Amino acid sequence: MRKVVFGGANSLDNYFARKDHSTDWLRWSNEAAAVTAAYWKTFDTILMGRITYEVARRHSKGEAPYPDKQTFVFSRTCTDDAGGAVTIVSTDAAEFVRQLKRKRGKDICLMGGGALARSFFEARLIDEVGFNIQPVLLGSGIPLFHEMTHQIDLKLLECRRFKNGCVLVKYRVNH
Repeated sequence: MRKVVFGGANSLDNYFARKDHSTDWLRWSNEAAAVTAAYWKTFDTILMGRITYEVARRHSKGEAPYPDKQTFVFSRTCTDDAGGAVTIVSTDAAEFVRQLKRKRGKDICLMGGGALARSFFEARLIDEVGFNIQPVLLGSGIPLFHEMTHQIDLKLLECRRFKNGCVLVKYRVNH
């Protein structure tokens, strides 16, 4: 069965972006670039919520943000499907992902802020989490995790320090 992996880069105080969605604080490096290139090869499917999709569309200058990946946007209000390059899902997100995990393919990447991730964590759909933790405290922003109804136990799979002070961590979710 395919895995759903939730991850990205975050501040030490667990924000994905500033309140205005900017990520000017991220420290990019050759090490991060190599990890990211290898990471993207393991996925053929992207999941994201409406707000993450809108930010990604702006960054890709109105084009489909990930044209080489099958992309699903979960929203009850969004109608912008990038000219048919993405699929808007307005039905039960958890059931949709359960069915998607059963289909053949590479792993599935869950992108963006924590609201959609919370619903997938609570439905026990996320299999791994991985983050490039940046050595900065933003103080506020878009949270990585939202309050959940139960504890999620994790098993450390990898921990790597980058030369620029960032730390890459990868965990398996214990269901």
